[in-house]
Amino acid sequence: MKMTAIDRYILRTTLTSFAIVVVTLTGVIWITQALRAIDLMTSQGQTILTFLGITSMAIPVLVLIIAPIALMIAASHTLTKLATDSEIIVMNAAGLSPIRLFIPFLYATFTVALLVAFIGFYLAPESVRRANSWSAEITADVLTNVLQPGRFAQLNQDLIIRIRERQPGGQILGIFIDDRRDPKERVSIIADHGTVVKNNEGSFLILEDGHLERFEVNKSAPALVAFRRYAFDMSTFTSHNKEVTYGIHERYIWELIWPPTDDPIFIHTPGQYRAELHDRLAAPLYAFVFVAVTFAFLGSPRTTRQSRNFSTGCSILLVFAVRAAGFACSVTAANSFLAIPIQYGILASMLAASVWIIYKGLVIEPPAAAIEAASRLTMQALRLVRRSAPA
Repeated sequence: MKMTAIDRYILRTTLTSFAIVVVTLTGVIWITQALRAIDLMTSQGQTILTFLGITSMAIPVLVLIIAPIALMIAASHTLTKLATDSEIIVMNAAGLSPIRLFIPFLYATFTVALLVAFIGFYLAPESVRRANSWSAEITADVLTNVLQPGRFAQLNQDLIIRIRERQPGGQILGIFIDDRRDPKERVSIIADHGTVVKNNEGSFLILEDGHLERFEVNKSAPALVAFRRYAFDMSTFTSHNKEVTYGIHERYIWELIWPPTDDPIFIHTPGQYRAELHDRLAAPLYAFVFVAVTFAFLGSPRTTRQSRNFSTGCSILLVFAVRAAGFACSVTAANSFLAIPIQYGILASMLAASVWIIYKGLVIEPPAAAIEAASRLTMQALRLVRRSAPA
């Protein structure tokens, strides 16, 4: 079907509103999530570019969830704008039926659904993989990058290292280590100098000319040891020699459809693969359902005297109810196969009912008795407010 000027106008308005909403919501949520990783700069000595790079890897995952809701908000805004300017009534009077008016919104929905599918099938798992890989590289380089002269670097909750000076050639002067990782003992090490060594066996901080003080549980006196050379194992803070194992959320869509037979996650919990696969497949469908529900409530022609608050509220409640049911089915699908047809059944029934309402041109409004009762309650409340107000 060839797009008319009206179709292009509605499509442009909807996609512009969608872009503004999705950028705004994603930005706000991203900031709240990024603040949790602020210790990348404060305690691990990373630059702001590294901080922004790692935290920005979470944006595709956020867009995957936010995009259908943002499209619903954009469609609601566009329909409200058309109704406020009486454009829906004019188009209806010119012979444009509600189902024909729904076509440009369908174009916008296809665009957003393709975006959601691309993110869910490839971009989101790829971004999670890169974020984890980046974090592993930062941890692996903790000896050379995080240890800053004159400051205490807390590598984890039970290990603190401080160096006095770093000289050219990689030599480190004035090393202090407080190691409490073993609950049965506490080790404090002071060394005059040392170097970082990485080999096939792991990463080591080679300490020279120092003292080691070991406090063991149930012993009153510490054990003191003077050493000329001591290798402090830091291999637990590197992942170079470890086999990379991807979690269920880091799998591409084809890895979920055809999982490796020797995958330990698939062997022990195959339900997680099933739940993740159908959650990815259903993600683009939410865009169609949300837009259809919104249009079913707000797309019919009405005069400016008719209130749209009831329809707007009902569409929002119904959209969030469908999404909540989808989350519940995704969680339950890991243990029960029945949750999968229920999830698709909810989406299909809501989409079919909404399209039928649009095709018939039905106007969803509260009963007249309910409107009159609400008006009476409002008037009574206003009278009470006026009486209680000081003269």
